[in-house]
Amino acid sequence: MIKWGISLAALLIAAPALAQDDEIVVTASGIEQPRDEVGQAITVIDADTIKTRQAIDVVDLLATTPGVRFNRTGSVGSATGVSLRGAETTQTLVLIDGVKVNDPSGIGDGYDFGPLLTGNIRRIEVLRGSNSVVYGSQAIGGVVNIMTGAPLEGFGANASAEYGYSDTVNAKADVSATSGIASGGVGAAYFRTDGISSAAGGTERDGYENIATNARLKLKFSDALSLDLRGYYIHADLDYDSFFGAPADSSDVSKLDQYVGYAGLNLALLDGKLTNRAAVTYLRNDRDYYFVRGTDPDYGYKGTNLRFEYEGVYAPVDAARFIVGYEHERPDYDFFGFGSADAARINIDSVYGLAILKPFAGLAITGGVRHDDHSQFGGATTFGTNANYTPNAGATNVRLSYGEGFKAPSLYQLYDTFSGNAALRPERSKSYDIGFDQSLDGGRATVSLTAFRRDTRDQINYDNATFTYGNIDRTRAKGVEASIALRPVDALTVTGSYSYIDARDRSAGSATFGNRLARRAVNQVSVSADYVWSFGLSTGATITMVGDSFDNAANTRRLDGYALAGIRASLPIGEHLEVYGRIDNLFDEDYATAFGYSTYGRSAYGGVRVRF
Repeated sequence: MIKWGISLAALLIAAPALAQDDEIVVTASGIEQPRDEVGQAITVIDADTIKTRQAIDVVDLLATTPGVRFNRTGSVGSATGVSLRGAETTQTLVLIDGVKVNDPSGIGDGYDFGPLLTGNIRRIEVLRGSNSVVYGSQAIGGVVNIMTGAPLEGFGANASAEYGYSDTVNAKADVSATSGIASGGVGAAYFRTDGISSAAGGTERDGYENIATNARLKLKFSDALSLDLRGYYIHADLDYDSFFGAPADSSDVSKLDQYVGYAGLNLALLDGKLTNRAAVTYLRNDRDYYFVRGTDPDYGYKGTNLRFEYEGVYAPVDAARFIVGYEHERPDYDFFGFGSADAARINIDSVYGLAILKPFAGLAITGGVRHDDHSQFGGATTFGTNANYTPNAGATNVRLSYGEGFKAPSLYQLYDTFSGNAALRPERSKSYDIGFDQSLDGGRATVSLTAFRRDTRDQINYDNATFTYGNIDRTRAKGVEASIALRPVDALTVTGSYSYIDARDRSAGSATFGNRLARRAVNQVSVSADYVWSFGLSTGATITMVGDSFDNAANTRRLDGYALAGIRASLPIGEHLEVYGRIDNLFDEDYATAFGYSTYGRSAYGGVRVRF
């Protein structure tokens, strides 16, 4: 505790929060809002941060933000889960360009971050705390909102290519333009690596290939009417080590094809006081698994989710906005393998309403309610409210938040032939926040501090007594998140975060009552610094320290804490060309985020960027 206290003190003196000065966020209520109108804790990772950090994995960016813990089972592309504020990884809702992408064919409807590389991603918003009023099921821990780039005015194009450790190739390109009523863009990214052995102590490398493409088109027929079309596609091909028993070298292969689509019509009425959005979204995840490459798949899953959304926003006066919405979705699940096949589908209808009120200057209050009707277990109603008060036009913000969350049982948990339980109830949570943000010296320093608590009941887990899934768990997480952004001179930016998370099993009568939840370290601190020299060279470093955790619910298998350091540099050559490079895990730290699985040692990469 003394060590972590010193680390926190150093952070509060010298470090920061990512993109704290961004004025507009969209994840809190689903519409654009000024940051000082939102009472919930949100971190923004903007395009400049993504470019500067040179990260390949989205998870490596998320890991430097407050309240985030993750685990990865080996090489790049391997199964990766993200936990927000100590919640289960299946309780993180994920959006890509406005489309809910949690996998209906997963055991717990979770999202696997392994195949999600930074590619042409331009912005990430992380909302921490239960928020099912806006997003429905899964948003118990919070929401990770992934966005690709918006089209530029006129014409623009970017491309980059890099090479590094383990014969890794990473290339991406995008182009966008605006002409008349149309604006749009397309992008593509390619990644391949020989990887590392995913199994700790293994000798054969597990390679990975990833192809991602994205596209946007907006047709603005008038100031009042427009059409949005968006698409995202990932193909991933991964060699992985067997997880039946202890991880060990094997010839196993998994292949993923993920399709994400959005088509939305926007209509403004009453001189813009009433805006309407009607959209159809589509997700499809095809996952095939092979014991030996080159053979037919031995088993596989297909999950699809077709959604219809309507959202209306009425703003009769500047001080009030009212949001109403209706959603219908139909998740489908299919499985084949081991001599059997399963299929299931359900229907969910949802209605919600939100009010955003500003009774006087500096105070914004948001409150809402949502009801979801599930064709299997019936209805679930959730409430949420938050407030933000600033007495000085945003320099100081005091935040309060209460949010309820629920998570519907997954189709696997409901209908699996061997372990399904059609009588499952939804998981429910209550989340409380209090925090403040302070801007100093004209915005050159910002300080943020949040305290939180979340109680979850009816959490679904495998019941060893009945060999089926049941609502058998209760959990509690509480803690503190701190961050500071510092820019003492224009050339120097320092960013960082600290979070303390005490996440425990509160299932009365359980053998694990009072134990820490698996793979959730109590302490984590991250500090980044970047300096731009007078001749254009940019240099930077990131240090992340993660405390001890346990790999299992019994708390008998410890994962030792670790400290990672990385350095980076980039240098523009003329107006359109830039060279860059980095060294990850500079001191070759030996660590694990999941027991029995390897992580990368010291590795170096270099590349070039071109911009037009």
